[in-house]
Amino acid sequence: MEKYEFGDRMSDTALIFPCGDADADSIGRVTGYIEKNTGIPFSLTAFKIEDWNRDLSPWEAPAVFGNESFGGGAEHTLDEILGYCTDESKTYLVGGYSLAGLFALWAAHKTDIFSGVAAASPSVWFPGFTDLMRNEKIRCGAVYLSLGDREEKTRNPVMASVGQKIRDAYSILNESGISCVLEWNEGNHFKDTDIRTAKAFVWLMSHVKKG
Repeated sequence: MEKYEFGDRMSDTALIFPCGDADADSIGRVTGYIEKNTGIPFSLTAFKIEDWNRDLSPWEAPAVFGNESFGGGAEHTLDEILGYCTDESKTYLVGGYSLAGLFALWAAHKTDIFSGVAAASPSVWFPGFTDLMRNEKIRCGAVYLSLGDREEKTRNPVMASVGQKIRDAYSILNESGISCVLEWNEGNHFKDTDIRTAKAFVWLMSHVKKG
């Protein structure tokens, strides 16, 4: 898995950012926004995901749009990422957009390496995911959630459930005592994806407990 490093490698705040081809060009904008909106030194490691639907899915699921189903390769992806998260002096924060945001939430249920999750417009419509959240406590202290205010306004019944599912996720996290926020952004799923991602990390960096 290719990775790209930005920021201050000596910082004790390490941002982990799985991204796809569409995101690669915007990593610089994400990093720049974070630098302008927080005074906290950080490093950002972006991991290029080769097969979005396969490598970020926590389990297999049928296609909800088009013909491409979901492959359940998240465990392998997480194992590979964790190989880079071995410095115990650092605070690791994981985040991403869309299915990468879902992956970040799922990862924090499987390991306590990550102190917080930045989930921008996460694909919480994914079949069975909020059931996982109800039955398995997340293992970090802070979570940022967001959604576009038009994302649930779609004819696709699975995708249309995202609004209620994000509200459910927020309630579950609050009831578990997690420091959490749910921010609503203007527009559909494809608007300002880099800024939404950067905003997620900025909030998380100021709310996570170090160490």
